[in-house]
Amino acid sequence: MKVTPEHNERIAKMTFASVYPHYITKVEKKGRTKEELLQVIEWLTGYNEIKLQEFIDEKATFKTFFEKATLNTNAHLIKGVICGYRIEEIDNTLTQQVRFLDKLVDELARGRKMEKILR
Repeated sequence: MKVTPEHNERIAKMTFASVYPHYITKVEKKGRTKEELLQVIEWLTGYNEIKLQEFIDEKATFKTFFEKATLNTNAHLIKGVICGYRIEEIDNTLTQQVRFLDKLVDELARGRKMEKILR
């Protein structure tokens, strides 16, 4: 599936605060913990729980969230399909970074071992 400019714009304007509760629900429903989710997010972005709360309080967009992030040097190893898109084929950097996060949350919820998730 090809990512459209409209899709990229929608993702850029979406707030982290609007998606984060869904991440928590998804992983907890599958028997994982919020602490594990925080570990995955920190591995990808460098953000700790306090910094995440600041983004939530500010209602920061994903554009701002990822502009300020220090992406893990192994993030390029995140591959596969998420939401119908092959991550490694997404040409918009921001959309690809959001899908990296989606993929890690999905892997956590599916019960993948932490050492495999944190490549």
